Amino acid sequence: MAAIKTAIPSRRFDAVIVGAGGSGMRASLQLAEAGLNVAVLSKVFPTRSHTVAAQGGIGASLGNMSEDDWYWHMFDTVKGGDYLGDQDAIEFMCREAPKVVYELEHFGMPFDRNPDGTIYQRPFGGHTANFGEKPVQRACAAADRTGHALLHTLYQRNVRARTHFFVEWMALDLVRNAEGDVVGVVALEMETGDVMILEAKTTIFATGGAGRIFAASTNAFINTGDGMGMAARAGLPLQDMEFWQFHPTGVSGAGVLITEGVRGEGGILINSNGERFMERYAPTLKDLAPRDFVSRSMDQEIKEGRGCGPNKDHVLLDLRHIGADTIKKRLPSILEIGHKFANVDATKEPIPVVPTIHYQMGGIPTNIHGQVVTPDVVNGGQKVVNGLYAIGECACVSVHGANRLGTNSLLDLVVFGRAAGNHVVASNLKQQANKPLPKDAADFAMDRLNRLETSTGSEKVQDVANDIRATMQKYCGVFRTDALLTQGVKEIMVLDERRKHVAFKDKSKVFNTARVEALELDNLIETAKATIVSAQARKESRGAHAHSDYEQRDDANWMKHTLFYSEGNRLEYKAVNQKPLTVETFKPKARTF
Repeated sequence: MAAIKTAIPSRRFDAVIVGAGGSGMRASLQLAEAGLNVAVLSKVFPTRSHTVAAQGGIGASLGNMSEDDWYWHMFDTVKGGDYLGDQDAIEFMCREAPKVVYELEHFGMPFDRNPDGTIYQRPFGGHTANFGEKPVQRACAAADRTGHALLHTLYQRNVRARTHFFVEWMALDLVRNAEGDVVGVVALEMETGDVMILEAKTTIFATGGAGRIFAASTNAFINTGDGMGMAARAGLPLQDMEFWQFHPTGVSGAGVLITEGVRGEGGILINSNGERFMERYAPTLKDLAPRDFVSRSMDQEIKEGRGCGPNKDHVLLDLRHIGADTIKKRLPSILEIGHKFANVDATKEPIPVVPTIHYQMGGIPTNIHGQVVTPDVVNGGQKVVNGLYAIGECACVSVHGANRLGTNSLLDLVVFGRAAGNHVVASNLKQQANKPLPKDAADFAMDRLNRLETSTGSEKVQDVANDIRATMQKYCGVFRTDALLTQGVKEIMVLDERRKHVAFKDKSKVFNTARVEALELDNLIETAKATIVSAQARKESRGAHAHSDYEQRDDANWMKHTLFYSEGNRLEYKAVNQKPLTVETFKPKARTF
């Protein structure tokens, strides 16, 4: 085994970015244009990254349709996140929003236009004028394919900047030296099975979310929590992992996303009585209340027997009154999704929808520069993990708090991808040398790989993965209870043991997806453990964490971030930063819409 380890080749870069979605490519663009030697690893071709699935828009207070203000956007984000978001980071993001959107426009992103040539903006859930007074049009949209347009725009700019892409490569584990600094990653070429160490002065995780830990998910199959898994195995904490957003409108039975932009354009939710029920739950914002609120309202309608279909297990999204021409112009993908996944013509009949897991608010804790931070037990506060950044959905700067506001995901990608890129450029990497690799640089990753290669266990990768998904769906869903969560923790720990005995039959090195899936399983279980252990401990309802035994938000005891450590499944907590950069704190209030 030792001979294998010493033979592993390595390549040196100024920066290695793991993930080629919106945040990874926004950061890589900043670095490549500054003349740094950048490698971007991606499990799929960059334009197939999950950012491509974002439909509705990117939030920015441009004020093209009516008066708007970044301060109102900040209020909506703080309130939408049920006051768990760090207000300094939220102010930074909302202030930067117009700048990054205009920058994308100058990059060539094909936004929809108003007759006067300005960027078209649509209403979106939880977006209001004057601190909650009335809905406002803030979502900058490219039809209902905004993420697709963003990804292609950034990829083309990266090609121009000569960014080096490693396509169909998977990062296995971080390489840390004796001081705890990150000096690169061990990576696998998926086609050949070859392993290489990619040395880096700076490593940036942009690996996206982990929505595949749930059975019903809008997420792509690649979203297996790879960044979180690597961070957890390296001894780093994962923050606020109990908070997972259920998108109100996934196609019933298929999980495919129907953008909130449909409701922004005037679509409404109706029950089996044909009633527009959101007027009862959110009299002001109605169907455009924040997502956790709408999801719980839908679930309530179904529980009380007003669901639709033979099993009364979904509600209907009605956009017939919008008109066929507007649907074809503003929502062409939704028309197509209705045909393909629900067998309905959305211009003539409503689409069956149900809340579906969509987005993780938690992730690897960072500061506003994207640097990964851990609690400083000696001096208090937090300390930076040298050489490691995390951005996008795998990171938790905590701009989303306990529930993300629609359109802030694309905004998060671009603002913090750019911020991390700027911070790395300012650190003058060109003049620094790569830190030497430790002698055992690849040992941990190779032990993991060899365990799989030589396993004689009886467990199949897919069986364990499917059982993780079913368990998370059953015990950690839209509504949670102490009994459900406690049982769920037990079941996930059993699955963690089963995972150690997986084996796969196809040992050939070419196109071996089984090997990749087995490696992804290690990341899935870390994310699932972090989620359900953190959820079981939080005795309140806040944002997307709806706990039936503790129905009220408890600011006195739970206005704090959860930190999960994989070793011993240990939890720590840290305070929410309620102090913005320049404005007054938004004090916690009851959320009504």
